[in-house]
Amino acid sequence: MKWRRFVSLPILAVLILMDIVFYGTVFIFLDDWVGLHSSIGLTNVVIFTMLTFFTLFSFFACVFTDPGDVPYGYFPDIEHSDGSDQESRESEALTKYCDKCSAYKPPRAHHCRVCRRCVLKMDHHCTWINNCVGHRNYKAFFLLVLYATMSSVYSTVIIVGCGFYNDWESFGTIRLKTFYITSGVMISLLSLTLGTLLGWHIYLLTHNMTTIEYYQGTRAKWLAKKSGQIYKHQYDVGVYKNFTMILGPNMRKWLWPSASSHIKDGICFPTVRDSL
Repeated sequence: MKWRRFVSLPILAVLILMDIVFYGTVFIFLDDWVGLHSSIGLTNVVIFTMLTFFTLFSFFACVFTDPGDVPYGYFPDIEHSDGSDQESRESEALTKYCDKCSAYKPPRAHHCRVCRRCVLKMDHHCTWINNCVGHRNYKAFFLLVLYATMSSVYSTVIIVGCGFYNDWESFGTIRLKTFYITSGVMISLLSLTLGTLLGWHIYLLTHNMTTIEYYQGTRAKWLAKKSGQIYKHQYDVGVYKNFTMILGPNMRKWLWPSASSHIKDGICFPTVRDSL
């Protein structure tokens, strides 16, 4: 049952944190700064509520969407290969065997020790969503990080703006000042953390690469450099194509977490070699 994924302390912690950030940003700092009944205050409430909604929507999509199972009875396709490359492809395909699942796994699939199964195009297992991030829910995860970053940065601007607005010489007690400063520091650190994570996944997305493939590619790049060759990630088919493979061909649906009709079976992926 997918609902069982919510029986998790990290997920509960994320929901509580979102609730605290939303309540504090709107009903404490924004209200204190410009007031909720002013046109500026109401506009900020609407914008921040929309960002929070999409963050929550993306979060639910990540939790409920299965990252992708390897089809039962899957066997590597080694028939459609160039003659000169037949032996190397056959050797590579036959090494894609998972001893834990006692089955073959397609390219880019990896075994998750937490989920105890092979996941299609696995990026990593995320404790905060109690689920793997893989082929079918990577778009939702990317948008979760994007919207969470935007929300936390927006909250930071409101808290810092409220801090500069107040007259600190005659402002409240020391406890209140401490609360404002602590809140500003905490939300700034959250924004920095999420922003760093967003930058990382933008890099991965533009190179059509998973986290696992990045670390595998680091060694492959070192070996290629050592032998005087140039390494290129085989699934990097260009920035725009890389984007559309994850977010979809329709730009109007790029920012909608559940728009995933463009996602294929996760067994075969276009490579640099296909475009030559």
